Amino acid sequence: MNIFELYLDKIKKILLDLSKNSNLILPDKLDGITTEIPPSRFNSDISTNVAMVLSKLNKKSPNDLAATLSEAMKKDDKLIENISIIKPGFINIKFKKIFWTNFVEDIIKNSKTFGINTKEKKKNYLVEFVSANPTGPLHVGHCRGAILGDVITNVLLFNKHKVTKEYYVNDYGNQIINFTKSVYYRIREISFNEPFPSTNEDLYPGDYVIDFAKSIINSNKKIDFKNFDKISSELSSLSIEEALKLIKKNLNSLGIIHDNFISEKKLVTNQEVEKVIDFLQKNKFVYKGKIKAPVGEDNKKWEEREQLLFRSTDFGDDKDRALQKSDGAWTYFASDVAYHKNKLDRKFDYLINILGADHAGYIKRISSSVEALSNSKGKLICKVSQLVKLIKDKKPFKMSKRRGDYITVDDLINEVGKDATRFIMLNRSSDVELDFDFDNVIEKSKDNPLYYVQYSYARIASVFRHLKKDLKSEIKISKYDFHYSDDEIKILKKISEWPKCIDSASTKLEPHRIPTYLYELASLFHSYWSLGKDNLDKRFINEKNKITDDKLVFLKIISNVIKSGMDIVGVSVPEKM
Repeated sequence: MNIFELYLDKIKKILLDLSKNSNLILPDKLDGITTEIPPSRFNSDISTNVAMVLSKLNKKSPNDLAATLSEAMKKDDKLIENISIIKPGFINIKFKKIFWTNFVEDIIKNSKTFGINTKEKKKNYLVEFVSANPTGPLHVGHCRGAILGDVITNVLLFNKHKVTKEYYVNDYGNQIINFTKSVYYRIREISFNEPFPSTNEDLYPGDYVIDFAKSIINSNKKIDFKNFDKISSELSSLSIEEALKLIKKNLNSLGIIHDNFISEKKLVTNQEVEKVIDFLQKNKFVYKGKIKAPVGEDNKKWEEREQLLFRSTDFGDDKDRALQKSDGAWTYFASDVAYHKNKLDRKFDYLINILGADHAGYIKRISSSVEALSNSKGKLICKVSQLVKLIKDKKPFKMSKRRGDYITVDDLINEVGKDATRFIMLNRSSDVELDFDFDNVIEKSKDNPLYYVQYSYARIASVFRHLKKDLKSEIKISKYDFHYSDDEIKILKKISEWPKCIDSASTKLEPHRIPTYLYELASLFHSYWSLGKDNLDKRFINEKNKITDDKLVFLKIISNVIKSGMDIVGVSVPEKM
């Protein structure tokens, strides 16, 4: 049961009835009317702004219109205890306690669908995320975006959308040539005792390249590693294969498995870049022209030259973008346009790109290209994953490492574990920087949100274990004749917000709302648990070593929501802590 949708529908029905009787003027669309939980200072359960939305059209003050609507609501709904009007015209509704008993019964009987937006039209999404160059292990900079993309996928899947998770492999271009040479020189170092050219700044110095080289040597005995030019193509494929093995292992340690890995090199060799350029030319989206020096570039050193340009300014970009270099090679942007044409040809309703902070400036140009290719605005949705700062002992934290000039995903997981990495990385909105504090992550207190949520589930599990009941089994109650207290209703009101949380996380692609919600629910539960120290009525197990049905159901629905939320985040819910 989504009580917000339920009461929004009831309000709209009342409005239509009043309109039919010529007691109310309605606009063509009833947009802008909301139902929300009112601030805690008001002794109410749900609030609506309907009177303020319709007051101008009806030439009445919001308070006067609210009074008229309130009377109609009271007559229509026997579960309303009272209605109060709060300036400047909010209608606050207080339910009878039987409402919450009915609510509990409904979500127990429909536990498998609680939280899912059943009215929403289901879509087909492609979520592309991580897409780090296949030249080494994933580092902390990739970690937050990887988790963001994975949990956005989980939220959409929970809400019954169809989702494909994709990794775009940038296996074409100069960085791959330099990476392949790095592996080659490590092979020469191992097999022929030749020193690695460490002064060459274009090469990859990390020790992981040595691991790749050893693996290639051991698995490819027939290859002659004496001449780079003769084996460069084969060695490049083998090197990328080794890098992708490591990247997939890193992702797997985070609990992430992609459905597709799409190769940039294959797009190029299949001439998909040429095909998309032809498409853009036929539709007059490209031309030969010159572009000015980028912001910050020395104008005196910048050489203006004629290039093939995409008309991205037609779609709101600040300048047109180059598709071809002066030597005739395609730019990275051209390959990316071809890749997005490939995505569009697969007929997804929406494309979601998760980008690192360093790619935020890239959004407008790629969005412009997708608009040109699809004749559709808003088909591509880009989410930026901002930087992560690692902190230990109140100062920036540097871990010892052997893989190059950064901290790897494996380093982080070895330090704090998968659960903490996923939960904390998701604990703030992705568009703001995140401080990852190692001291808080290992602390067993309210300051560690992961621990606090997991501990709430473990406490509930301990009650079921004491009663020799299975927490995961369905509960069957013959009669729902409960009388929940105000303290319990406070938690039930929070439970009622779960569908709203899911809906916001899904429609706005903001999965950080879920750990925030879970922490708030856990805080309410722990506070209630503490009441049992001094009040026997608040204890779950009574003096007869039993539990009443109302409290059993109460615990069950809390545990169900926590389990659902933690599954979406991709974090475990231990039954013992």
